[in-house]
Amino acid sequence: MEFEGKIAVVTGGVHGIGKAIVEAFSQAGATVCIIDREENPYFVGDIGDKETLEVFAQKVIEAHGRVDYLINNAMISMGGLNACGYGAFDYALRVGVAAPYYLTKLFNAYFASGAAIVNISSSRDRMSQPNTESYTAAKGAISALTHALAISLGGRVRVNSISPGWIDTAEAVFEGPDAAQHPVKRVGKPTDIANMVLFLCSEKAGFITGENICIDGGMTRQMIYHHENGWSLDR
Repeated sequence: MEFEGKIAVVTGGVHGIGKAIVEAFSQAGATVCIIDREENPYFVGDIGDKETLEVFAQKVIEAHGRVDYLINNAMISMGGLNACGYGAFDYALRVGVAAPYYLTKLFNAYFASGAAIVNISSSRDRMSQPNTESYTAAKGAISALTHALAISLGGRVRVNSISPGWIDTAEAVFEGPDAAQHPVKRVGKPTDIANMVLFLCSEKAGFITGENICIDGGMTRQMIYHHENGWSLDR
């Protein structure tokens, strides 16, 4: 009953990981306030826009007077060096970093006792593929912003982040090498992340703040060398 009657704010709550987080909070009895560019029951808007964030925050405050949990999930990839210009890179950072910061600022005076913030980063905050600079830079920044906010809000709000690895958000079936390359031998599911979000918001995580928790089936812990343990590189 811990989440019964609590107010949870979730950005990007319509699809994928965000949808799983919304469903988990709702099933636990919380009231969920979603902001997403796509149609949803609460608020449709672009979190890359400052005025939109202000209107959304005011709606939440006027309706509930407090925020118990803020989950900064929304993000967009604008590519990298091959295609991403200044404006697109700036937009990715506004969605992925500036919006979580500004929402925290807007809700700062309204966080309830025992409040928690969970930022959704990515295992790309520590590893990359070519031409992913806009996404990777934003995810690295949100991981750093997490521990900065944890210190500034210390004693009032706990702040943590999660770095998902490969999470199947399309409900596909991944077998063979896709699954086998993970030490846990499967691809991740949105509920793997939602479960950790609720744990980090719960009293069970009351001594955890400023942390980044990587949930990637062990992929970032696995050393890979050409022609060892069945691995080979084809170029």
